[in-house]
Amino acid sequence: MDRELKQALKLYGPAAVLVLIGFIVAYQFIKPAPPDHVRIASGGPQGAYYRYAQAYARELAKEGITLEVVQTAGSVENIRLLRQGKVDIALVQGGIPDDSPGPALYSLGSLYYEPLWWFARRDLALDDLRALRALRGLRVATGGEGSGTRALVLRLLAENGIDANNTTLIATSSSDAAARLRRGELDAAFFVTSPASSLIQELLRAPEVQLLSFRRAEAYARRHRFLTGVPVPEGVADLRDNLPPHDVQLLAPAANLVVSEHVHPAINDLLLQVIGRLHRAGDWFAAHGEFPPPDLLAWPLAPEAQRYYEHGPPFLQRYLPFWAASLIDRLKVMLLPLILMLLPLFKAIPPLVDWRMASKIYRWYDDLAQVDDALVDATPELREAALAELKRIEGEVRQIEVPLSYARRLYHLRQHIDLVRRRALSDRIA
Repeated sequence: MDRELKQALKLYGPAAVLVLIGFIVAYQFIKPAPPDHVRIASGGPQGAYYRYAQAYARELAKEGITLEVVQTAGSVENIRLLRQGKVDIALVQGGIPDDSPGPALYSLGSLYYEPLWWFARRDLALDDLRALRALRGLRVATGGEGSGTRALVLRLLAENGIDANNTTLIATSSSDAAARLRRGELDAAFFVTSPASSLIQELLRAPEVQLLSFRRAEAYARRHRFLTGVPVPEGVADLRDNLPPHDVQLLAPAANLVVSEHVHPAINDLLLQVIGRLHRAGDWFAAHGEFPPPDLLAWPLAPEAQRYYEHGPPFLQRYLPFWAASLIDRLKVMLLPLILMLLPLFKAIPPLVDWRMASKIYRWYDDLAQVDDALVDATPELREAALAELKRIEGEVRQIEVPLSYARRLYHLRQHIDLVRRRALSDRIA
């Protein structure tokens, strides 16, 4: 066994050293490992963004990734934090204008519709409350500063000729706006939130306010590709109390999961699988499996997302834990070049081994032939010298170590040495 090990080391040792050098060189080009800590901007603790961010954190924790949830005022602040590099990921309402400098941003997909709810005092007497232009000169809550609600509402109002010069536009939180609307301190208020929100449920039941419909929802959706007209059927919130009491048409941007260009691709792959599981169920406005799609996007689709929507999760992540799949993916930059280098190397090894083993054996035939030639018409003195040379050759041949597969050739050499010795001895006797 020791002899076989020594032979293996002699044969494959140089190849192993070459492979090691190749690994060291290739290691310089390996992508860094995915981080075990990333940050997501979520919104306030009462909102859907925060709840979903917490759900993402629980899912990533199963793979050993800590997702720190950063509370914010809303989508506008989320974008600002992304641009400043203070967070890696953010939940962002579609249609938020952004031209600020900073790292490039990409979307991993849209997550769900975020309906824009429009409530007004029930006793408000206007000609056509279904048109936004009817709000001119009134007291209107447009969402909190830094929120996606305010950015969207101000944009739509401006298109209807409404601004701070002709209307009282109040920036305040959703809870404060709802309370002030019910007290009669506001004439109308806008909210971008889930239909499951307790705030929406309370306002639907409040006798002082009414839910209004966007009569021109289709026109807004045609003008703004990030908006979709979504129906709220009569009674969908509560069949017993018939809430809402009639069909309503709302406008809805789609929530997007946005990442910085600096986020590790493996983290993006993992997030795509998480949102695929969590947002597939559907709700009032989307059928099962409708979300997440690669459209209704606020930013360009990330390369990892493009591959995910076309081909599904990465092959390795379908069958291996995240850490193992990530490690293999990183090492492929080393393995592929090394395999290409080793294939011809290992093809060359068997002939080299055969040549080396044969040379250890056959090189003695030159000495043996010289002794055999010297025995022709040799004097007794030369014959004795030949026998001594044969003894030396035989002694050195016995020290030769070869794998068992080459032992036959070695024994042939020893037989030939013995053949020449017998000839020398027979000549001496004669």
